[in-house]
Amino acid sequence: MGQPESEGYRVSGQSELPPGQRLQRGWPVTHYGPVPKFRPERWEFRVFGATADGGKHCWNHQEFSELPFSSVVADLHCVTKFSMLGSEWGGVPASVVLGLAPPADDVTHVMVWAEYGFSSNLRLADFASERTLFATHKDGDLLTAEHGFPLRLVVPHLYAWKGPKWVRGIEYMTADRRGFWEERGYHNIGDPWSEQRYSYQEKPGDGPEL
Repeated sequence: MGQPESEGYRVSGQSELPPGQRLQRGWPVTHYGPVPKFRPERWEFRVFGATADGGKHCWNHQEFSELPFSSVVADLHCVTKFSMLGSEWGGVPASVVLGLAPPADDVTHVMVWAEYGFSSNLRLADFASERTLFATHKDGDLLTAEHGFPLRLVVPHLYAWKGPKWVRGIEYMTADRRGFWEERGYHNIGDPWSEQRYSYQEKPGDGPEL
């Protein structure tokens, strides 16, 4: 999915590990539930909720594959305490989706929806980061099914659970709402450099009330 229209952009990742993390060689497979079967004829990416025009925006697999492709070099930090440094992720920048299907002026958060109803909430500013990417490739190769093919979100400055595998759409929200892991005790923001792993660490303003 996705072919580069140019050489894209490369941004150097962090050269040190966040607190509590260890360097990982290779890429472990971590997820909850089974690996979904990809059916391209049924696949659809949706943007809905509080859109600027009040409507829903959809792309089928071929249409999404033709959106502008770029790359970012970034680390991946898993809340289970492993970190991979300096991977090259390729795909569709979140900024492209925001430009094609802009949110309403009062949107503050985004819910990322994936297969089996899995969800993860993000502040709009985190989602809109120039380094946030709907990844289709890693280090020049298509993602494997176990690692999220055909589409996973990469948010380099947050723990990896904030970037779900097997993404199917995003919902614009005018108020925060916890996603799947956030409802089960994980931190609402998930900044690895502040070691925001669990909800009991939250400070006032970090998220909606439990």
